[in-house]
Parts: sequence; structure tokens; C-alpha cells
Amino acid sequence: MRQLRVGVAILTMGNRPAELAALLDSVASQDLPATRVVVVANGVAPPPLPESVTAVALPENAGVTGGRNAALARLKEFGDVDIVVDLDDDGLLISTDVFSRLVAAFADDPRLGVVSFRIADERNRTQRRHVPRLRASDPMRGGYVTTFLGGGHGLSMPMLDEIGGWPDEFFYAHEETDLAWRALDADWKVLYEPQLVLQHPWTAPTRHAVYHRMIARNRVWLAKRHLPAPLVPTYLAVWTALTLLRSRSLSGLRPWFAGFAEGVRTPCGRRRPMRWRTVWRMTTLGRPPII
Repeated sequence: MRQLRVGVAILTMGNRPAELAALLDSVASQDLPATRVVVVANGVAPPPLPESVTAVALPENAGVTGGRNAALARLKEFGDVDIVVDLDDDGLLISTDVFSRLVAAFADDPRLGVVSFRIADERNRTQRRHVPRLRASDPMRGGYVTTFLGGGHGLSMPMLDEIGGWPDEFFYAHEETDLAWRALDADWKVLYEPQLVLQHPWTAPTRHAVYHRMIARNRVWLAKRHLPAPLVPTYLAVWTALTLLRSRSLSGLRPWFAGFAEGVRTPCGRRRPMRWRTVWRMTTLGRPPII
């Protein structure tokens, strides 16, 4: 049986040259070499790269979703990649066996669609928001989940061929959940594997200027695109209530409600509500699609 082949996709805005170089070194140090490595320069000139790395230059910033789709399109052109690994350009693979263990996981289960890495800082701390389940107190507890982490993960190319790539409209925020929900509805599995680690600096999501607006707009779009009609108002009401409870100032609520209104009034791409069978499956996995 042929060994599965890994293709790596990295996005960069050109503002982390040292971190990108270190990440590429950690990719090159894997005991199972990647078949292809693609770096997408998202609206900037491509940085200096090793000869073995393919550069893709986008004329403008296409966001996380557009950039990843550009990388995916280039990897598909090569035609020799079975697993796509997306990595943040300021991340680091601290173990040399990440790709070999990832390949083993996909080889063991042909319906495995996504493997989510654990994201940890230099002190091996994992933020609660980086655990893709509701019960997040133990980041070392792996298992099947309903979403995954954007900073480090592996995707089955056959799965992507079936369900499509990233939602271009989203630009940034909740794009992983959109892809995961489509995967689950097509009977693929999403696995959180905490032994596969991407080291990443301890950061807050609010470092992105558009954070509050994007998470609200895209959450509305998630509901409009994928939820059965009776669940749409419930899902949005629950998240509005949670946002109000968690908010510490009006400065974040104003752009959040502006983004929410934008999501309601603007198109979000094709609506394809998930089956009720998928709703039940997500519920049994510990996260019904209302929260």
C-alpha cells in the first residue's frame, strides 16, 4: 500500500521572517519529509524561501480563507498530495514525528477527514480557546470533535475534493467550523490529537483589529449556511446571550453588533442545511450546533 503524502501550506503577510524561517526549518526536520511545501504571500512580495519551497504571490490580502484556497489550488496542481497540513507562519513543530504520526492516523481510518493539532506556547500551556470542545479544562484529552484549530491541522485531500475548500466569503474567523460542519455532514470524522503540537506564542484573538466584527458576522453566516431553519434563531440567540455575558466593555460590543447586522443583511454563499442526523451526531460528540 502506498504511503500517504503530505503537502504543507503556510500563509504569510511578510511581517514574521524569522518565525517563518524557523517554521520551515522545523518542517524540513520531520522524519517523514513533506512532498510539497507551499508558502502563500498574502498581498505582499514573497519572502526569500528555500529552493524546495513553492511561493504563491497574491496581489492583495485574500484573508485566511482566500490564502488557504490559493495554497490548496497549487497543491492540487501538483497532484501528489493526500494530506494538506496548514500551519501558522509564527508556529513551530517542536517534534520531528508530527507528519509520520499524522499519516499513520489517516492511514488507519479512511473516513478521517480532519486532524486538529494542539496549540501550546513555549511553556506547553494551551489556552482554553484552543481546545475544540466545550469541556476544555484538560487540553490533553483527545478524541472526536465538531470543529478544529486553524493554526495547525491536517486535512484529507479526498475529503476536500468531496466537500470543497475554505469559505472565501469568511476572510477570517469561524472558517474552520464551516469546513468541519460540512465534513461531518458528509460523514467524515474530525479528530483532536493533543500529542501533535504546534508551538505558538501566547496571544489574544483581539490582536486582530477586525476580530469582533468578523466573529459576529461569520457566526450569523454559519447559521444561515448550515443549520436547519428551526435551529438558526436558537443558535444566534444563545451566542448573543453568551457575548453579552462575557463582554467587559462596550468597545467590543459595538463592532460585534455591527458585524451581526452585517451577517443578517448580506449574502453568505450557498445555503445547504445539515441533516438532522448530523445535528444528532454533533450532539453525541458533546457539542450540539446551538452553542
